[in-house]
Amino acid sequence: MITEVAEAEAPRLGVSYRAIQIRDQRTRWGSCSPSGTLTFNWRLVLAPHAVLDYVVVHELCHLREANHGPGFWRLVEQARPGFEVPRAWLRRHGHELLAYTPPR
Repeated sequence: MITEVAEAEAPRLGVSYRAIQIRDQRTRWGSCSPSGTLTFNWRLVLAPHAVLDYVVVHELCHLREANHGPGFWRLVEQARPGFEVPRAWLRRHGHELLAYTPPR
């Protein structure tokens, strides 16, 4: 799911990434390295698709704007109008996802 969203959205945003990594992160949903590697928390697959989609687009936007300044948020808004809804869901329910550990 994460890769599919990134593959579809990167060309629309006019960016390219080097690699995607999926990790067991405890405090982040995603990150973007200066070299173009996007890293995502595997727990995003447990979230509603709109939330996963928002996080992937958020990180892709960092390939154009490496900060969280006004220009960055304009890019996110252009790519995903109404992004505030999935962002709010993640703020409200993210701790529940982070608490989940798969059965062994």
